[in-house]
Amino acid sequence: MLDDDLKKLVAGEVLSDSETLTTYSHDYSVFEVKPQVVVFPKDTNDIKKIVRFVSDKKSQDPSLSITARSAGTDMSGGPLNESIILDFTKYFNHIKEVGSDFARVEPGVYFRDFETVLDQKNLLYPPYPASKDLCALGGIISNNSAGEKTLAYGQTRKYVKELTVILADGEEHKIKPLLQEELREKLKEKGFEGEIYRKIYDLVEKNYESIQKAKPAVTKNSAGYALWEVWDKKVFDLGQLIVGAQGTLGIVTEAKLKLVPKKKLSRLAVVFLHDASLFGDVIKACRSVQPESLEFYDDKTLTIALRFLPDLIKRMREGLIKLAWDFLPEFWMAIKGGVPKLILLVELTGDDESEILRRMDILRDHLKAFPVQLRILRSQKEALKYWTVRRASFALLHQHNQDKATVPFIDDVIVRPEELPTFLPKINAIINRYGKKMIYTIAGHAGDGNLHIIPLMDLKDPHVRRLIPYIADQVYQLVLEHKGSITAEHNDGLIRTPYLRNMYGDHMIGLFEEVKSIFDPQNIFNPRKKVHGDSAWNVEHIKTR
Repeated sequence: MLDDDLKKLVAGEVLSDSETLTTYSHDYSVFEVKPQVVVFPKDTNDIKKIVRFVSDKKSQDPSLSITARSAGTDMSGGPLNESIILDFTKYFNHIKEVGSDFARVEPGVYFRDFETVLDQKNLLYPPYPASKDLCALGGIISNNSAGEKTLAYGQTRKYVKELTVILADGEEHKIKPLLQEELREKLKEKGFEGEIYRKIYDLVEKNYESIQKAKPAVTKNSAGYALWEVWDKKVFDLGQLIVGAQGTLGIVTEAKLKLVPKKKLSRLAVVFLHDASLFGDVIKACRSVQPESLEFYDDKTLTIALRFLPDLIKRMREGLIKLAWDFLPEFWMAIKGGVPKLILLVELTGDDESEILRRMDILRDHLKAFPVQLRILRSQKEALKYWTVRRASFALLHQHNQDKATVPFIDDVIVRPEELPTFLPKINAIINRYGKKMIYTIAGHAGDGNLHIIPLMDLKDPHVRRLIPYIADQVYQLVLEHKGSITAEHNDGLIRTPYLRNMYGDHMIGLFEEVKSIFDPQNIFNPRKKVHGDSAWNVEHIKTR
């Protein structure tokens, strides 16, 4: 038995009871995939032993593989596997060092704990996702996550300075950017790591032009392997393939992350937009004042939040009367102008209050050209209600449904912001065509053109489950017509890997498969993600509750 073999091998716990396997059959995606065993590795020696064990046994049992998992909040099916799951939250959960502009962390560190430490030092790790109270750093790195501050600061890959990774040889390797002279020395090295560097360098050099052309023309992207980020003819950074690879190339055991000083002051402006056709122009006006965040949510998201008002109140730690009082200005706006179709959150930050107020005045002047309502908030406490609605909408849907499930299968598309006024109505039309009464929310990062679309669906109904690939096919085709990406920050996982060929074409898919083969010749790391996706297999593993 697999669990017996692993128990003899490692110091950490090895579990295969029904309750554990059921728990690890799910993440926040639409899938249910039951593993054979869950291991809580105690140290890197445990992981090395497991990698070597699977490598040795792979020819006898081709189904053997390893999937790393941290918090399990992935929405793509990334941490799901039928073989061995490695959970990092129990033992690999240490913040090893925090310097003036960096931190060394393990993958099982929950972001909420990391943020608490950084706040004490007035430091910021900018590309945190909306799920920051739930997720862990291993998933953030593996997905190339991003969030509300990415507009100003960039995506996760920009903040990973060094990685410690256990590769398919069962050994631990330090991966960091190399200058040209360092690269020349690395290419001479013998052994597994040197061979990877030589093969990836040759692949990128021989296909340099086509790789650069394949890079999506949007500000965020987590689809495929980021070959275009590896080599700019000055710096060679193999870590850019590891970041966003969802554990398909190796297992990250430690990361050195870049940090930035946290701005002292913040003010939020809220824009109420009744005419969605003006969305692109209003975004452009808002971006002109260099916001740190430019978020939005739609009228359906607000409706969902109000539907689950008691839980929203708990999240805000406010009483019902106080909450109602806080929202009086919005109620009055709604009476005068009707319920807005879109609500934009424009956050300006800095260390000089007068400078922030000057930019707010410019924003007010720019928005006078549009029929919008604008509120400039006085305090962080007043802003909390808007951030709570924006950040908590998916969690509220996820936690408060008995007969229907939140189904994130078109949850992370991105187009250029100027495309949104024509893109949004087409998205709504596709969804409404198949489910005229389907409840769904649209929120996201307006400044990047990144939409999070979360429907509620009855997965017990076979007809509803069959709708998922039909809707996804049309939505992703629409995204590509608008020259966007099928995933900005949630990654491919099971759900989107089969669509990568449509996005990148046969040549790039061939290069992605070659990358996987170079790093992982036996396919022991997290199969079915990034390459070799199977739509039919996916449909069979859609959960039914």
